[in-house]
Amino acid sequence: MGDVAMTVPVILALIKQHPEVKITVVSRSFFKPIFEQIPELNFLSVHTHHRHKGFLGIFRLYRDLKALGVDEIADLHNVLRSKMIRFLFRMQGKKTAFTDKGREEKKQLTRLQIKTIAPLKTMTQRHVDTFKQLGYTIHFDSSWHLPKQTLSRAVSEFTGAKTRPWIGIAPFAQHAAKTYPIDLMQQVIEGLVHQNVQVFLLGGGRHEAEILEKMAQMGSNIKNMANKVSFEHELELISNLDLMVSMDSGNAHLAALYGVDTITLWGATHPFAGFAPYGQPEENCLVADREQFPFLPTSIYGNRVVPGYEDAMRTITPAQILQKINSNLNKAIGI
Repeated sequence: MGDVAMTVPVILALIKQHPEVKITVVSRSFFKPIFEQIPELNFLSVHTHHRHKGFLGIFRLYRDLKALGVDEIADLHNVLRSKMIRFLFRMQGKKTAFTDKGREEKKQLTRLQIKTIAPLKTMTQRHVDTFKQLGYTIHFDSSWHLPKQTLSRAVSEFTGAKTRPWIGIAPFAQHAAKTYPIDLMQQVIEGLVHQNVQVFLLGGGRHEAEILEKMAQMGSNIKNMANKVSFEHELELISNLDLMVSMDSGNAHLAALYGVDTITLWGATHPFAGFAPYGQPEENCLVADREQFPFLPTSIYGNRVVPGYEDAMRTITPAQILQKINSNLNKAIGI
């Protein structure tokens, strides 16, 4: 989800600066609600479990795109399936380009030794470079956001009226190495129970929903939204938040798309790899202590477990997170 979200600001800038270009986004149907908020583009759903499954499915996808009159391919994912689509179009004389993900640079960033680290190129800038290969120069900054959405009845029935700041907390990530310990996250939520804020807990799946439901019992201003509304309606809620607290995960990137102030917590991964939420200041990224854990970052995606580094995220204290939350909220309301 994060990979998909980071393409959106670049596509927004491309559409506005090159209105003569007709854009078709090709991705899983689950992500369609994100792009439906951009009326100038088309969306083609990829069904990898039936119509577009396997090699024949890739050829069907090629034919589907060809039927749309596609002239150029910008491969922003650069994986086997997209490489094959790229190859088929290139064989027909069509212009193609792909995003260089900087895999060698990232390998150096995560090597297991004491090191000095420096920021790599952001993924959004890498996508800008991809379109430049196709001849489209994009003047890119941090101002390309999706508009805040109007809350539908389906969402407002859960949220109620907005009478105080809304904070979203997304305490899970795909991998344990970049998930803040649940007992510490409970302390963060305890610190918000008696404040004049409304907290929405975000997650998905049965196991996450059960944990969040228990957390929601901690106070009347804590609401569990996991599995309560559709993804489309969850985007409505996220767009109306005043603050998001998230792991290095998809929810952080979704919030940033709407210009929501987004605080992220980093364990095995690090914002210097280029995956920090779009447009967010560096100080909104709370990272594990590299003095205690000098090999950090040890992974780009959080799927690499390094013995002895399991508790790296515990060096980010609940007090630090609460201080950052309150500081950012105070700035937002002018205190």
